[in-house]
Amino acid sequence: MPMWLQALMWGTVAGGALVLGSGIAWLWKVPPKVVSTIMAFGAGVLISALAFELVDEAVEGGGLLPTIGGFLAGAVIFVGSNVLLNRAGAKHRKRSGGRQPSEKESPGSGTAIAVGALIDGVPESVVLGLGLLASGTVSPAMLAAVFISNVPEGLSSTAGMKKAGRSRAYVFGTWTGIAVFSGLASLLGYTALENAPEALIAFITAIAAGGILAMLADTMIPEAFEEHHNLTGLTAAVGFLTAFTIHRTGG
Repeated sequence: MPMWLQALMWGTVAGGALVLGSGIAWLWKVPPKVVSTIMAFGAGVLISALAFELVDEAVEGGGLLPTIGGFLAGAVIFVGSNVLLNRAGAKHRKRSGGRQPSEKESPGSGTAIAVGALIDGVPESVVLGLGLLASGTVSPAMLAAVFISNVPEGLSSTAGMKKAGRSRAYVFGTWTGIAVFSGLASLLGYTALENAPEALIAFITAIAAGGILAMLADTMIPEAFEEHHNLTGLTAAVGFLTAFTIHRTGG
């Protein structure tokens, strides 16, 4: 299979986990503590992946300064975008409770939530394509991390969307569209940087890592802590160790 097609396929598979989580939440009422537990686990998985799969490899491949610059840029870009989206009604886009506004309460919030979910998912997908450039094969640890974390994202967000009265067409249209864009982002990460200098690849990889960490702090971890605060830290630690084990044994 051509490498560009692998990049497209794996990005779409990882994004498809959002649709899977969304389907579960739409068909069944999942207890909030279950949602928050899965969310905390997914957050721990992503923290491990960005530390060992992204930042560490960016430093090894392109040096410390491009990595630092990219990481800070990614965090600033995400936080700035998130502030604008929050003002438009997307602040609680990953919340499973009744905190998401309806379109009637906050006109335009549906679009803001969709755009916010897209911004959350694109950095993760780009690094899957970049991983193919670095090693010639998708990283099992990074793929597992993105997939595992996307399931609770789709689950929690959809539960909130459903309570806010958003339609089935809106919910599944949003997540299916993001899954497709995830595949395209992974393809772009592979094709656009195929012959790029190692320092530039490190910079772009670190941008994704910084954006992912900011996303975790702003959206995933607050949802996990809100419903299950007594065990959030332990659950996140188990997620971290799970991803680290995958990295050491198959990454």
